[in-house]
Amino acid sequence: MRVAIIGAGLGGLAAAVKLRQRTAADFVIFEQSAGIGGTWRDNRYPGCEVDIHSHAYSYSFIDYEWPRTHATQPELLAYAEHVAEVFGLGAHLRLNTRVTGLTWEEATARYVLSTDTGEQHEFDVVISAMGLLSVPRYPDWPGLASFSGACFHTSRWEAEHDLAGKTVAVVGTGSTSAQVVPAIAPRVGQLYVYQREPGWVEPKRERAFTPRELWFYRRVPLARRAHRAWLFYQAMRRFRGFDVTSKQQRQAREACVAFINRAIVDPATREAVTPRYPWGCKRLVLASTFYDALNRPNVELVPHEVTRVTPTGVVDDTGAERPVDVLILSTGFQPTGFLASLEVKGRDGRSIHDAWQGRPTAFLGITVAGFPNFFILYGPNTNGGGSIIAQLERQAEVAANAVRRLERRETVLRKTVLRKTVRSIDTRPGAQRRWVAWIDRRLATRASAMESGCRNYYHVAGGANVTQWPGTHLPYAVATRLLARFGLQGRA
Repeated sequence: MRVAIIGAGLGGLAAAVKLRQRTAADFVIFEQSAGIGGTWRDNRYPGCEVDIHSHAYSYSFIDYEWPRTHATQPELLAYAEHVAEVFGLGAHLRLNTRVTGLTWEEATARYVLSTDTGEQHEFDVVISAMGLLSVPRYPDWPGLASFSGACFHTSRWEAEHDLAGKTVAVVGTGSTSAQVVPAIAPRVGQLYVYQREPGWVEPKRERAFTPRELWFYRRVPLARRAHRAWLFYQAMRRFRGFDVTSKQQRQAREACVAFINRAIVDPATREAVTPRYPWGCKRLVLASTFYDALNRPNVELVPHEVTRVTPTGVVDDTGAERPVDVLILSTGFQPTGFLASLEVKGRDGRSIHDAWQGRPTAFLGITVAGFPNFFILYGPNTNGGGSIIAQLERQAEVAANAVRRLERRETVLRKTVLRKTVRSIDTRPGAQRRWVAWIDRRLATRASAMESGCRNYYHVAGGANVTQWPGTHLPYAVATRLLARFGLQGRA
């Protein structure tokens, strides 16, 4: 069987490894960039590193010696390249090739895949691993195009600009900004940090592993796996705080407020960075040095929304203008626009975006009814679980198991008198509807903090939360195991 994988980030690599381990499929990995790594190739801003502990933010199928508790961007890119080398994925890569469209052909039970170069290829199965936080969100402020200084998004960092001694504005105070600000504050002359709405911040406590720890993880069998299991257990306990009525919610808020009071000197700044909404409504910010950076004499927190830009400065919603030399946009991504750059047509020529009608949904975030042999990694309502790498592994296993199922059915049925083959696997529409209803109930109860009224990136215009997984990794792992056996229906 021929399988196409779209994207060579950590999701695409997981899909390739699982296919290699579980099937005899011939697969091709299409990647629009010049190399692998996905988000960890694109994001190269100062201070860039992962929020999740290295032993959790890594694959289960390969041992790796991490030098730090939380890997930096270069370390994660090196990790992706190491995985590709160990499993011999280089020969399967098609770099600098963007997939633009997929069309299901019922007569052949295959997808016609189109690229930006005009090429077309046929595949039995397609796995989309295009990521969630990959398309930058650029603001529509009046006057932005007229700004005369350097202006760029953090995910498209322009390293050629020397920030030494410059007056710099960073717009946004999310996870990326919390890494950028401490990294550039010692170099710039003046730094303005614009905050539209504060977020809950917790210390990350990142550090290098000690020589003794490295020896222990290297020499003691299963030490890393035991620590990984402990990290997932801690994530399970922590998730209870996403219920706004829980004791853990109150404890989490109190711990964050104590961190603010301990870390920030100025009372007005402490007041400005303290949220008025429940812990967990926005994506939590894990940053040990962000608050310390706000104490610097050359750093000023501006707790106001940007309303427009002039050729030489930035204007906030109070009307105050501050002159700046460099404008850095830490304004996030467009995570609710699933498959926005890809036109997918399933049975009867129906577009997947028409099927979604403004609310992306998928059974377990992986399969969509009416789009056979098509699998999404990092799809709707799968973000979270303690480690997205673990979530991606489970999704890759579902896709690989489906390919193996098709292979086995074809082998068995070819031996019959009728020579009939089962060529496709589709999702029952009723199963998908029930799944979405269950997700909504869980979000309203177990993860009610996410629905408590702050500005977050989880919701579409109609109000539905389409990005977040309302639980920990364990129930998702169990559900994907059940999906492999009961959730999909094969069709001839």
